[in-house]
Amino acid sequence: MKTTSQIAKHILEFHFGGNWTASNLKTVLDSITWQQATTKIQDFNTIATLVFHINYYIDANLKVLQGEKLNAKDALSFNHPPITNQKDWEQFLDKIFTQAKQFAELIKQLPDSKLQAYFEDEKYGTYFRNLFGIIEHSHYHLGQIVMLKKLVVV
Repeated sequence: MKTTSQIAKHILEFHFGGNWTASNLKTVLDSITWQQATTKIQDFNTIATLVFHINYYIDANLKVLQGEKLNAKDALSFNHPPITNQKDWEQFLDKIFTQAKQFAELIKQLPDSKLQAYFEDEKYGTYFRNLFGIIEHSHYHLGQIVMLKKLVVV
């Protein structure tokens, strides 16, 4: 199997299940209401903010794979649109899960040789570093989401 297919598989497993951690974003978020997702605990990010943050980098990389220039700033990666009702929350999640599927599909289409190429610019490292980094980054924040969920779902 191609390495790019394996990376795409990991992206999908993080979002929808089947990975070694036995934890995935969709299952963790399925029972969370918009009020719980936006509940602020001390100075921690909210669940909604962390979900946006995870997807911010997927969205930026997805656009590159679609042929656009990289246009992302770390300072903006926590600035999600307001979520003021359940419909906002559900639309937010629908967008995230749709983009995950699109992202995985485009990764799968990459030739393995592309993984050693620089991602947009040498300063960003290789495609492999960026794609694999997204998986690591996403799992890190999923752990935070799980902990916050324990605090807000009573």
